[in-house]
Amino acid sequence: MTHPLVLRCRGRAVGHYVHRGDLPARLSPRPYLHPVTTLHGTPVTEERPADHLHHLGVSVAVPDVAGRNFWGGRTFVRDQGPTELDNHGEQRHADWKLRDPDGFVEDLVWTSGGTDLLRERRTVAATGLTADAWALDFTFSLTNPGGEVLSIGSPATNGRPGAGYGGFFWRAPKEPAGAAAPDVFTAAAEGEEAVHGRTADWLALRGADWTLVFAGATDDTRRDPWFVRTGEYPGVGSSLAWDRRLPVPAGGTVVRRLVTVVADGRLDRPAAAALVRKALS
Repeated sequence: MTHPLVLRCRGRAVGHYVHRGDLPARLSPRPYLHPVTTLHGTPVTEERPADHLHHLGVSVAVPDVAGRNFWGGRTFVRDQGPTELDNHGEQRHADWKLRDPDGFVEDLVWTSGGTDLLRERRTVAATGLTADAWALDFTFSLTNPGGEVLSIGSPATNGRPGAGYGGFFWRAPKEPAGAAAPDVFTAAAEGEEAVHGRTADWLALRGADWTLVFAGATDDTRRDPWFVRTGEYPGVGSSLAWDRRLPVPAGGTVVRRLVTVVADGRLDRPAAAALVRKALS
């Protein structure tokens, strides 16, 4: 494994980007950020937890790209359920276009079974907001290099209602045994059931001494429903194919941009909203 790229904000290391590793094929190898921390050093990501070994900090993971698995683990098959298949893909680092202490631009290739299905341009930047908060700005552009339409799906589009995950995904750490699970809220709703599968300009996941506030930074991104887990495990994703497949025309490109506020302490709604406005300004 090569040494990870260190992402810094205001002179502090706030993230490590693992762009080449030795993960087994079943985990759908891909570059990812872990650990990510608050400015005061509290970890806010988890890597390969026992409950889901294929959860890798902050990454772009999609369970169905033309039938190939870029999420990891089992594949949901209609009328059959979660099934072990030899269909895992890999996101391979191709080139750096920019590497600075506070961010990078990277080219990747999504490949499976000897076929390059997607080419990606990924742009990541860290920006300071306050003495206790910074923002991770994450943009990914997926281009179909083939001559035919390519289709992106999810377990939901393959017959599992409510499981429309796939796209930007952040696996947060569980709280210690006996502690309350992180809570989740938007400007208008609170709790996993109330926010899961719905759109919102921003969504906050709040632990005992940290808060993450996720916001779509483009119109297309804001139209993507949020995939949210707090009870089983803490994780938030922005869904590319919530209840219908997303076609990518030959030569076409899908672009998404997520900005995540990473804050020390437990933010309330007004504080979360204020930091999102600052991060997007």
